[in-house]
Formats: sequence, C-alpha cells, structure tokens
Amino acid sequence: MLQSHFDTENQRHKSFVSPGAKPQYNPDRPGQVKHIFLDLSLDISNQVVRGTCKITLAPVCNGVDRLHLDAVNLNIESVFIGEISQKFDYDGEHLDIELNSPTQINRRLDIIIAYSVEKPTRGIYFIHPDEHYPNKPTQVWTQGEDEDSRFWFPCFDYPGQLSTSEIRVKVPKPLKVVSNGELIDTEEDAENKDNLVYHWLQKQVHPTYLMTLAVGDFAEISDQWHDKPVTYYVEKGREADARRTMGKTPEMMEFLSEKYAYPYAFPKYAQVCVDDFIFGGMENTSTTLLTDRCLLDEKAIVDNRNAESLVVHELAHQWFGDLVVIKHWSHAWVKEGMASYSEVMWTEREYGSQEADYYRLQQARRYINEDSSRYRRPMVTHVYREAIELYDRHIYEKGSCVYHMMRAQLGEELFWSAVAEFVNDNAHQTVETIDLLRAIEKATGRNLTFLFDQYVYRGGHPDFKVTYAWDGDANLAKVTVEQTQVTGKDKNKESFFDLRIPIGFGYINQADELKVFTVRVSEKEQSFYFPVEKKPDFISFDVGNHYLKTVTLEYPIPELKAQLLHDENPVSRIYAAEALAKKSGLEAVKALSESLKNDGFWGVRVEVAKQLASVQLDQVFDVLVEYLSDENPYVRRAVAQSLGKIKTNSSYQALKKLSQAGDASYYVEAAAATSIGSIAATVGEDKPDESEVIKLFENILQSKAGWNEVVRNGAIAGLSELKTSEAALNLILDYTKLGVPQPLRLGAIRALGKISSGQSSANLERILERLSKISQETFFLTQIAVASSLGQMEDKKAVGILRTLAEQTPDGRVRRFAEEQIEQVVQKSSSNNAVNDLRSELEELKKQNQQLRSRLESLEAKSKMQ
Repeated sequence: MLQSHFDTENQRHKSFVSPGAKPQYNPDRPGQVKHIFLDLSLDISNQVVRGTCKITLAPVCNGVDRLHLDAVNLNIESVFIGEISQKFDYDGEHLDIELNSPTQINRRLDIIIAYSVEKPTRGIYFIHPDEHYPNKPTQVWTQGEDEDSRFWFPCFDYPGQLSTSEIRVKVPKPLKVVSNGELIDTEEDAENKDNLVYHWLQKQVHPTYLMTLAVGDFAEISDQWHDKPVTYYVEKGREADARRTMGKTPEMMEFLSEKYAYPYAFPKYAQVCVDDFIFGGMENTSTTLLTDRCLLDEKAIVDNRNAESLVVHELAHQWFGDLVVIKHWSHAWVKEGMASYSEVMWTEREYGSQEADYYRLQQARRYINEDSSRYRRPMVTHVYREAIELYDRHIYEKGSCVYHMMRAQLGEELFWSAVAEFVNDNAHQTVETIDLLRAIEKATGRNLTFLFDQYVYRGGHPDFKVTYAWDGDANLAKVTVEQTQVTGKDKNKESFFDLRIPIGFGYINQADELKVFTVRVSEKEQSFYFPVEKKPDFISFDVGNHYLKTVTLEYPIPELKAQLLHDENPVSRIYAAEALAKKSGLEAVKALSESLKNDGFWGVRVEVAKQLASVQLDQVFDVLVEYLSDENPYVRRAVAQSLGKIKTNSSYQALKKLSQAGDASYYVEAAAATSIGSIAATVGEDKPDESEVIKLFENILQSKAGWNEVVRNGAIAGLSELKTSEAALNLILDYTKLGVPQPLRLGAIRALGKISSGQSSANLERILERLSKISQETFFLTQIAVASSLGQMEDKKAVGILRTLAEQTPDGRVRRFAEEQIEQVVQKSSSNNAVNDLRSELEELKKQNQQLRSRLESLEAKSKMQ
C-alpha cells in the first residue's frame, strides 16, 4: 500500500513521531477468529450497506465475559450468540458485547451482529455519476488497509487475527460482484428479480483488512495460469487497455512462484480496475483492486512501465502479505519491501540487469529524499498515531534496498534459499521481522543481524565522500573514505556504519574484470592503500553498488571520464557523471557529451542529460538539442526537462517546435510544455513573449486531452511557472472547477500553490478562497492536492485552511500531510521578506555568470589549440 533512536534526533532530520503518537500494540486476544460471514444487501443509490456479520470465535481461555470489537459509525441493531440475544454497548467506535455465559475453551461462539451503515466515510466507497461527472460509472469497492474494515463491518480489526471468510451480497442487475476466493453461487433474488445474489468463499485464512468487495458493470477478460483462472475486470470499452496493462500477469505468477519456491496459493487471481481508487493498488487476497488510471492506451505504453511495476507489486503481495501475513503494522516493511523488490526482480528478468540496477537507484533516491526532506525513522517502530503513517518511502523503497543488500550479502543461491525457507515455514501464518532473520539463519547459517541493526532497527544510511590519489613511486592507489552523515548527539564510532565494501580498480585497455579489494569501512574517515601493478584508469567504489548509500566522488577528471565511459555498472557511470558535472568546464561537457552519444543504456543517458543542464555553460544547448529527436523516449523527456533549465530563446524555440509538432510520448510533450513555462518565467532581454506562451498553453489545453491528462498537466505546470501573470492564474483557476477531468483538476489545484508566490494581494486572496472551498471536498486525492498546494504558499492565511483540513479529515495520511505543510508555510512566511526581493536579481546574476564562464571556457579552449 507511514521512535525514537539515537540517530533520529539531530538538526538535519525531523522526527517521525507526531504529537499524540504513542506506542501501539496488538490488543489482547480473547479467542481465535475461525470464520467471518457477511450477508449483505447494497442500496447503491442511497449509499447504504445492510445485513449481518457472523463471526465464529474459538476462545483461548475460560471465563471471558466481554468481547471488544472494532466498529466505526455503524448502526448496531442486535447481537446474538447463536440464538440467544446479548446485551451490548456501542460508542460509535467499539462494540462491547456482554456475554450471557463466560467463554469456555471447548465451546465455539457464533456471534451474529445485525447492522447497517449509511454513507460511510471510509472502508467502503460508493461511486456514481453526478451533475459534474455524468459519465462516471456506478461502482462500489472496499479498502481495508490499514484499519478501515471496521467502517463497513464489525470485526477484530488487526492483522494478528487470521480466519477464513465468506461474503454473500445482493446487488441490482447487471452489476457484477468480485470478492475473495471462489464464487460458489450466483442466483436471482427470490424477493426481487431485478437483483442478483453473489456468494464468495475464501477457504484460506487471511486478516480482515484483506477482505474485499468490488461491484460494477465490468467487462470481464479471461486468462489462465496453469489450471487457475486469471481475470481482469475493467469498465466496458477498455478491454484492449486491460490486456495491454495486465496481460503479463500469468508470466509474473510463474516467475514469482519459482522465485519464492511456493506455487501461487489461491484458487484464482482477479484484478479489478475501479474508478476514484484512493491508491495505486491493494492486494486483497486473490482479488487485487487497481486504479483505472493504470490502464494504458497504445501511446502511453511507449514509456510507461509504472503500470507493469504496479501489477507485479500487488501480485507479489499474494505471497508477502497475504500468504505470509505481518503480525503487527510495525513490520509492514517485510511485505512492502519485498513487493517493491519484486518490481526490481521483474525488471531484471524482463529488461536486464542494467535496467534493474537503475530501477533500484531510483527507489533509493525516493527514500533518500524522504529521509532528508521529511523525516528519518527506523523501519520498525511501534510509535505512531495511526498505522497508515508507516506506509512511506522507508518501508517501500528502503525496504526494497534492504532485501537487495541481503541478496548481495548471501549470494544468489543462499538468498533464494532463505526466501523459500521464510515463505514455506510461515505460509498461512503471521510473522515479525525476527522471523525473517531466523529463516535466513536456518537456511544459510548466516547471521544478518548486523545489517538489520544498521538499516532496519535504526534510521538513516551512510553518506560517503570518496577521494583518490596515485603514488607512482610505490605503485599504490590511495582511497580515502569519509562518512559525512550527521550522527546525532552520540559522536563515537558506533554512530557510523560498519560495512565491508568492495573497491575496484579498472583499466580501459584490459579485458580482465576489475581488480577488487574488500575493506571494512567503520569510522568517520579512513585511508586505504592498494598495491596495483599500474595506475588504474578508474576506481569503482562499492562494486556493483549493492549498499544503500549516497556517494560523492572526488576523483580527478581523467578518472571520472574513464569511469563514465568504461565502468560496466550503470550506477557507477551515473555517479561519475554527477561528479563530472560538478567540475564544470568544457572538458566535463565533452566527456558528458560523449556518454550521451555512445552509452548503450538509456538510463545513463537520461542522467547525463540532466547533469549537462547543471553545468550552466551556453555550449550545453548545442549538445542537448540534438537529442530532442533521440530514438529513446526517456532520453527525449530528460532532454526536454534539461532545456527548461537553459533559459535561452534558443531553448524556447526548440521546445516550442517540439510542442507544436507533438511527440510519440505523452511524457515528452508534457516535459516540453513545463519547460517552456520555466523559460518564459526567466529574466532577460530574450525572454519569450508572455502572451505568446500563454496562447501556446491555451492551444494545448484545448486540443491535447488524452490519457490521464498527462500533456495538459504539463501545460498547467508550465503556467504555474509564470508567477506574476494574472492571465496564467485565471487559466489555472478555470481548471480547478468541478467537471474538469479529475487528473487535470488535481494538477491545477496543486499548481495554485506554485503560482501564488508572485501574485498580487488580491489574486492571492482568490487563490486562498478557491483552495478553502475545495478543501471541504471529501475525496482523498483532492484533499492531498489541496494540502500540497497550500504547503507551497508563503502566506500564513494558508495555515488556517490546513489546520481546518487536518482537524476535519477522516484520513490519517491527509491529517499528517496537512500538519507537515503547516510547518513549511510557517517557515516560509517567517523568513526574511528581502529574500523574495532578491530572487529576480539572483536569476539575472546567474545568467550573466553563465555567459561569462562560457566565453572564458571558449577562449581557454582556443588558446590550447594554438
């Protein structure tokens, strides 16, 4: 599907623990839930669920006379044990049942609760057309993770309880119902021939948060894996998109069954694409729900693998999460980390090792960004307000990186043996992090506690600065490694990471592999001396780049150039490109240009294009513009983004031409539009005419409606760069109205925050008024967009809207995000106002400096040629 420790309290990293957070544990267990049976009727037009919930409970001890169930905003009509009515208390959040007879270990209880829920705020969602969106489908779907099942049926709502389940539900024709397990019956309702009753049975145990319903007039596309049905449910008319998006599912099932050494465990696998889904996907047992925005058309598939990654991620949960269930939310990284690492594994299988390395680098970057800009926390922690706060970059992306480090430590054979041991030993049971360590030791004899202590049970990662020098007299290569991360109050060496890191030395004209030495890095700064026969051409730190880390390379330019052009590992080449760009100068540009032209892997070329833009020399434009027509869409996109940072008329004209001609990729067109806005916002004599730019954006907005509104959102983002333009603001405001396609409307809402910084006081009031009104809407993604927009503002009036949103939202993530945005607004609005006055002057100085440096570099190059 977001604690304290010694290295979480420092000036650089905010605390994860919010006010009101406290240690959270599973409740005492009065018994083992054996089965849950929901017999329901849906009144879709009135958004009502009505029926009974029968819970079969096997007591674990004698003498319990009161049961405490989770049930939020339900109408509890009656409670029976068998045929005997029971007294109960209900406070709107919990149902307390006073048992007529205390529990006995040898006597199971059949608890039958008659209830209803009207217009639920969470747990179950009713989707239907309205005056603003008349073409929206009629659907009902559920979302249980983390603790939202309690909003649509009474239950013991925590992952430590596993049971079988059964759902019988009445819906009007022609709607279909998809649920967990097997469809055991479909029949006409005896009382109303216009209704159908669907009866689903889940025979394998699972937790309440994985119980699901999905109702809609779906097209049903059938596939198969071995003898098990694989089915894709989508809105009618999108059958081709379904095949395009989910068609590799049987291959993925085969792949993961082999990797985990445990065949797919459930009787069928269904994927249901639903409207207005609040996440990307949710791995309900045997029935994954996906957002319909993942469905790809013919053009989107050109450079969008996100949908493929989403499909394999949710499928991987059928093992990690559904077959092997976490016992407590604090261990969610075990399942989310492996599901995220399965994205890497599938990329490796389908596209090769370089693509997998690059994919993993992108995951690491997303985690590192959260660690540096949001908060730092241990991956395992019991301290939070709501469990959903734990679902962040730390458990997904960092979790993936931890699994990869385990694989690197153990080697291929032992790693997969350990995974097989973990899955087979714990199938249909609950686990904690320690169970993973135990499985590793049982299968391999290896103790990886040292890795978990450093990366799982405490926050952070190492930040390495690596320098190199050559001693020709002694034929010694000197490599100095410094750990630069802030270590908090504890300054002793235990605050630093203790890792065995391979360092390789490479030679351009030598067919042999790298000459590799492994060293123990455990102190703030260490120098290592390596005897090699001759001076190496390049140095590769952490050969294979298996450790989660940041790296700053401080090598001479010749070694960086050689690494960029000749290191086999794409991540090492990317690190070299970053280091070269910091050197600046034409020599760096020349090396980067050669890589952009010749590197065989598009991911490196993407990174090189981005780094070229940071060099800030006029000569860079001539290098980049050629690659606007590169055969690879990812490279074209990166070039379009980079040209937006070279704020010249030439860049504008090139991007304008691309935007008018179009591209085979939605994302390239979007990047071009956004970059045009960035260039138009610059200061200088060759600044594009604002009215011309706005007209260009108007044309895009009128003519480029399409898949998920990617291109039009690019234009909206471009408009948001024109921070002093009232005309740009008016356009953006138009697209925040109800009735605008949701993806485009969300982009426009977010854009209001960015454009606000240069607007007049009157226009600022218009923005705040609009955001205040939109903040009253209840849709999760709309609330997140509003909070994001307000967080970009520098006016304290935004704080009041954010505070109201935080207090009124029923969603824990919205609440936390709004609170974090309040902090940002306060910091921005409290800063020196003179900073704002200096922005345009600083931009002009940067431009003048770039022109001067470019001329100097050219003169220097000419003098060397004479």
